[in-house]
Amino acid sequence: MGVLEGKIAIVTGAGRGIGREIALDFAREGASVVVNDLGGGPDGAGQSHIADEVVAEIVAAGGEAAANYDTVATMEGGTAIFQTAIDSFGGADILVNNAGILRDRTIFNMSEDEWDIVVAVHLKGHFCCSQPFARYIRENNRTGCRLINFSSVSGLYGNFGQSNYGAAKAGIAAFSRILAKELEKYECTVNTISPSAATRLTIALRQGREGDFDPNDPMVGPQQIAPVVTWLASPAGRDVTGQILHVSGGQVGIMQQYAIIRSFKSDHLLEIDELDRVIPALVQAKLAADERGAKEGEPETLPS
Repeated sequence: MGVLEGKIAIVTGAGRGIGREIALDFAREGASVVVNDLGGGPDGAGQSHIADEVVAEIVAAGGEAAANYDTVATMEGGTAIFQTAIDSFGGADILVNNAGILRDRTIFNMSEDEWDIVVAVHLKGHFCCSQPFARYIRENNRTGCRLINFSSVSGLYGNFGQSNYGAAKAGIAAFSRILAKELEKYECTVNTISPSAATRLTIALRQGREGDFDPNDPMVGPQQIAPVVTWLASPAGRDVTGQILHVSGGQVGIMQQYAIIRSFKSDHLLEIDELDRVIPALVQAKLAADERGAKEGEPETLPS
């Protein structure tokens, strides 16, 4: 019996890449899965029924799945995706917001459309799919649900040429922290994945940066992300919420989130000459904290 036996899951962007691997792993662990994918290209253009292939693979292996081809970028689409779970399986327990596209460009050349569509698919898409799920949880008092969102180091650290994508991904991290608080009373956990995996969105970028590597190696491919998502969705993940987990090349780590690391207090309005002393001291404290964090975050050997 799998760790998700009897659960009903929705995975967006599940026709390829990370979403596909999550849908397959969920099904292997006993979940009934709604496989959502618009079926467009890496830039979001076009449409196909690629989700049917994943559904067929799940069914052939003895699992249960239903396809959905709606966009995540509208409220109508998000509602229709959720309704597919209700119509097909009678409920919903797990939502994985994974769908995404890229329209990379520097700020000097980015068009308004390129900004809008990336923010719509990623940040608005998380909202459009999460709201019907959250309302269903509250209206039915369906406790023990799981919501897993996808951010990126492009937003958490920053990445040249991805201001639209990075801004959306940073917003998703904030969105997730807030949902973790709002859904806590229903025992619904909300966590964020920061993945690094060779997919059709990233292979060309990684080849340019890293040179030769095998995109079919499961240690660098999307296969490495799925077990972490499955664990978070399982009963074992019931006490983990509001966290960001980074998964990359066999590494799984937890990420530091916003906190004040040093501050000064005054009983008067700060003057320029005082700020000449205070702000450099704050910057030095930040650099020291970054150095400590980098050292503490170095991968350890997995305990036996």
